[in-house]
Amino acid sequence: MRRLALSLLVLVLWATGAAAQGMPKVGDPMTLTGLGDSKLQWSYNAPNANDAAGRVVVHWFCTPKVAACVDDLARIVTLREAGGVYIIAYINGSQRDAKKLDPIRESEGVGRGTVASGPSVKKLFKDLGIAKGPASIVVDVDGKVKLVSTSGDINELDSRDEVIKGLVDAVKPYTTTNKAPTKAKVGEKMTFSITVNLASWLSYSKKSTPQLTFTAAKEVKCEPQHVTQADKAMTVSVTCTAPKGSYQARGDIRFGYDSPNGATGLGQEGATWKFDVAP
Repeated sequence: MRRLALSLLVLVLWATGAAAQGMPKVGDPMTLTGLGDSKLQWSYNAPNANDAAGRVVVHWFCTPKVAACVDDLARIVTLREAGGVYIIAYINGSQRDAKKLDPIRESEGVGRGTVASGPSVKKLFKDLGIAKGPASIVVDVDGKVKLVSTSGDINELDSRDEVIKGLVDAVKPYTTTNKAPTKAKVGEKMTFSITVNLASWLSYSKKSTPQLTFTAAKEVKCEPQHVTQADKAMTVSVTCTAPKGSYQARGDIRFGYDSPNGATGLGQEGATWKFDVAP
C-alpha cells in the first residue's frame, strides 16, 4: 500500500512538473521577466520595464550555427530598426556565441532590448521544449501573449512579422472623446468638453498645463475652462451661453505626457461642434 501511495506521489509530482513546462499559450498574461530565472547571463542590462513600456515585446530564441537562426536574425534586426518593439533574445550558447546572433548590436540598440546566454538559457530551452530555434513569443503592450512561433518556416515567420507590425501600428499613446449639446435654450448653460485617455504606461506632464482653445461667434459667452483629472483620464471643458441662433464652435486641446524612460510627448487634438439655440 505504501509502495502504491509512493508511486502515485511520484506520478503527481511528474505531472505537475510537466504542466509547468512548455511554451505559453496565446492569451496568457506574461511579464517582462516571465521566462527563465535570476541566473540568466545578460550581455547588456537585464530586461528593463521602463524601456519596454509601450512597445511590443518579442522573446526570440535561437542557437548558434543554425542556418534558420541566421536568416531570422536579419528579420529581427529589421523589426528592431523599424521601432515599436523591445527584443529579448535568448541564445543557447556562450556569451561569445551570442555575439553572432545579437539583434541588439550594442549601441545601435541601446534601450531596445537585451540578450541572454549561458547555461540558464540551455535549461530554459529544455523547459520550453525548444530544440534549436528560431522560436518567438510575442507579447502586446497589454501584457498578453499574442503569438507563439516555433519554427523557421518562411510562411510562419512572414505571419509573425505581420502580426508584430499590426500590433505596433495599433499602439496609441492616447485616445480622445468629445461631448457637446446640439440644442439649447437661450440662457441655458452648454458644456463643451474633450476627454483624453492616456495609455497605461504614460502619465500627464507636470511641467505643462493642459489648454483648451475654444473659438466661436462673439455672441457666445463662455466661462473660464475647467480641468478634471482622474488617473489616466483628463477632461478639459468650457461652459457657455448664447442668444438665439445657429452656431459652430471649435475646440483645440494641447497637453504634455511623460513615458517611464523619461521621454516626453505633446498631444494635440481638436473637435468641431454645431448647435442651435432657441427661445
